Amino acid sequence: MARLIIAEKPSVAKNIAEALGVKNRNDGYLEGEDYLITWAFGHLLQLYDAKDYKEEMARWKISQYPFIPDEFKYKIKSSQGDRSQVDEGAKKQIEIIRHLAEREDVDGIISACDYDREGQVIGDIIIEYIKVQKPVYRLLLNEWTADEVAGGMERLKSNDEMKPLQDSGISRQWADWTIGINLTSVASLKYQRGRVGPLNIGRVLLPTLKIIYDRDREIEQFVPDTFHKLQTILKTDKGEEFSGTYAEGKDEKFKDKKPLDEALSCVKKGKAVVVDKQVENKKDYPPYLFNLSNLQGFVTSKYKGWTSDKVLKVAQSLYEKKFITYPRTSSVVLEESLEGRAKKVLEILKKGLPYEGEVKFRFTKRNFDNSKVESHSAIVPTYMVPKKLSQDEKTVYTAVKNRFIAQFMPLCEYEETKIYTGVEGEDIKGSFVSKGKVLINEGWKKAEGIETKEAELPLVSIGDELEFKSPKITTSSTKPPKHHTEKTLLRVMETCGKKFDDEESDEMMDAVLSGFSIGTPATRAETIKKLKDVGYISANGKNLICTQTGKKLVEKFPIKELFDLGYTGRLEKTLSDIEKGKFKKQDFLDLIYDFTRRSVERIKNGNAVIIKSSEEYVEHEALGKCPACGSDVIEGKKGFGCSNWKGGCKFVIWKDDKYLAALGKKPTKAMVKKLLKDGMVKGVGFKSKRGNTFDAYIRYVKSEKDEYFKWEMEFI
Repeated sequence: MARLIIAEKPSVAKNIAEALGVKNRNDGYLEGEDYLITWAFGHLLQLYDAKDYKEEMARWKISQYPFIPDEFKYKIKSSQGDRSQVDEGAKKQIEIIRHLAEREDVDGIISACDYDREGQVIGDIIIEYIKVQKPVYRLLLNEWTADEVAGGMERLKSNDEMKPLQDSGISRQWADWTIGINLTSVASLKYQRGRVGPLNIGRVLLPTLKIIYDRDREIEQFVPDTFHKLQTILKTDKGEEFSGTYAEGKDEKFKDKKPLDEALSCVKKGKAVVVDKQVENKKDYPPYLFNLSNLQGFVTSKYKGWTSDKVLKVAQSLYEKKFITYPRTSSVVLEESLEGRAKKVLEILKKGLPYEGEVKFRFTKRNFDNSKVESHSAIVPTYMVPKKLSQDEKTVYTAVKNRFIAQFMPLCEYEETKIYTGVEGEDIKGSFVSKGKVLINEGWKKAEGIETKEAELPLVSIGDELEFKSPKITTSSTKPPKHHTEKTLLRVMETCGKKFDDEESDEMMDAVLSGFSIGTPATRAETIKKLKDVGYISANGKNLICTQTGKKLVEKFPIKELFDLGYTGRLEKTLSDIEKGKFKKQDFLDLIYDFTRRSVERIKNGNAVIIKSSEEYVEHEALGKCPACGSDVIEGKKGFGCSNWKGGCKFVIWKDDKYLAALGKKPTKAMVKKLLKDGMVKGVGFKSKRGNTFDAYIRYVKSEKDEYFKWEMEFI
């Protein structure tokens, strides 16, 4: 007799087959003496569409909603090219799995899909769909190496034990279908005009949009504060120079300029003298191991062109190729039982490194702690060392490998020095503070490739006389908060908006593992991508910004609970509690159904405002920052102008600019981008009045007489 193993993907089936010595390949499966191994392609089945339950639901009518089926059903997934047709590849594979499961020599089925709630559901709904009454077991692994597969086959669980995980996954699917189908349909019928795509409404989509909207509003409403600083160069008798900033207590930024005027007056009369010196030895720990959000944030912030969705896809590929452990994890430490495996991996990876002698395995609570692991440990390399990787795979693998090795290297040690300089013979409240660091031991930073650029201070002692050089008061303004990037957005989603002073504190880790979050590690990247795809946000470089449709949706859509981070966090926490057996699936679904019914009625009976219209202008790309006010410069019908024109900003480059026209040129988007970035742009082939051609640099500068801009030329 044999058992049928169902893997989530062909690549995983191949790994299992290699580990179990199964070599005979057939159409859609592999066969050995003791095991048949087949696979899904991720999702082979999907939930029914509304029209599959009732034919009349094919045409959207607001009177048909709310619609909640008495029983949720699954069907073979639709073709990507034509959603009205069945995916023939999925249909064929389902029949292969059915045939294998029904074979008389098969006495049991092993679900080997990913060890998470989505993987659990993928396997379970296939087994339910083919209606085979045979024992079902579950293979639960964190990596697909041969050793782990062999060990996992000896530790199989009955699939009945996985009921809480299945309930959590099914609850998530049915809840998102119910909210999405009903509110997307009703909102689209109520709040849009013309031939435009639907208004996508989702349980995770809208609170994520609100995070970006709130940051955009903070920036728009930001009122800068002016502050002053007194700075000077300090010179020793040996001619060494270093800078100092005047401070009273911890304050070095002053709203009132008067104390600085008084201090500057004293500086001009007196001599500088060192009044105090503090030297402190400090040590830095390496950052924790990666979970998925941290890995996505690290890669997207360090490398151009990366999105969190791309990081996940590449990490998933490395996982399926057996090079890293399961990537969709919230944990940043390892289970204590992985001590031996981690030591083995470290011994393999450190060989040949220029700092090999500094890499030494240590079992510490910082890296091994069962209380800080939720389902899956942190992402680390396996003992399988890749021989050939694509450039993208190399980027992600190197990040994971270096972060792992860094845990077992010496701490980074440095000497931090503060020098306090006063004015001899003058009574001033504060002193000039100079800060510097001296690196003693680079430690783990070698593994991470972090270059330390530390300011070194000269050797001085208390009582030494120095010389003040070029003391001056500078005036600056506070800056608005920065737009969210994928890195910062992922962190807010992970902690459901909670802020922590120390992002590596126990409190922070407990918050991440609590389940009180926006989405899960597996779904956050997909959510950000969907927000872009449906036109609710746009990317300007690494910055994420609300579009006009996104802003209108936040401001006018009446179901405010869906924008509330706390509400969505509680729903996600409840799904986590279902997984742990602390909450019942039906109780959760009853809450969702009741919420959906009330929301649909609120929309139907509310005001018919227009949120999305085919008459809306197309979203504009931000070409750069306005040199006058710092807002985005965008392209309009007649020119390239500041988006803050309603606020009175006068910056604009007209498309029919007469100065450029006289030179035989018209402004282009590329030219404006270059001009805003560098302050000038090289023009090639300008024409003079006599018809001669020449090259020159041109600038667009603010007039000294008024708020308007004019062209200046510099010949090459």
